[in-house]
Amino acid sequence: MRLKVCGMRNPDNIRELLGIAPDYMGFIFVEKSSRFVAEELDEELLKSFPHQVKKVGVFVNASQAYILDKVKKYALDYVQLHGEELPDFCRNLKFKGVNIIKAFSVDASFNFGKLQNYKPYCDFFLFDTKGELKGGNGITFDWSILKRYDNDKPFFLAGGIDLSNAHLALELKGLKVHAIDVNSKFEIEPALKDISKIGELIKILKPTEAILT
Repeated sequence: MRLKVCGMRNPDNIRELLGIAPDYMGFIFVEKSSRFVAEELDEELLKSFPHQVKKVGVFVNASQAYILDKVKKYALDYVQLHGEELPDFCRNLKFKGVNIIKAFSVDASFNFGKLQNYKPYCDFFLFDTKGELKGGNGITFDWSILKRYDNDKPFFLAGGIDLSNAHLALELKGLKVHAIDVNSKFEIEPALKDISKIGELIKILKPTEAILT
């Protein structure tokens, strides 16, 4: 099981997290978010990442120009679209060479059928809990809803995942869970992560690797 740690900003905290090598690290380019990177993000640090740790920029209804500027400036490997972006928007970004994770807020009434038009232009989907915020609500949705998904494209699983329930993600048999995405449950304060807790999470998700190290 792969791991994405989202909502990073502080340079020292980023370096600490690189030390335990999550598969993905997320940076939020949304001004309204308490985890907005603002001017704090270290451009050279991000460009020095080891290739095995993929950088993900998170955007909500941003312009294509804004997204492309950040992709170039920080050498982002993926763009996570967490708003109401339409398939044509994804298509246009994909044609520009951008790798796309399209996020959807899920509840009991979610219509998985609308994903069909996104599939040709997205590398992964991300399923998060529908809440007051676009993300970072810290609430888990009913994962049984995912049985309605056709499982055609691998996805990130987000929403309230912590040390007490992460193991349950490993038990979602028959679903293409590419990675779990954590954020608020592993924070000391917004955008500052508890590295030791994330290390414990990695032991749960990747017990074989933990034994080898």
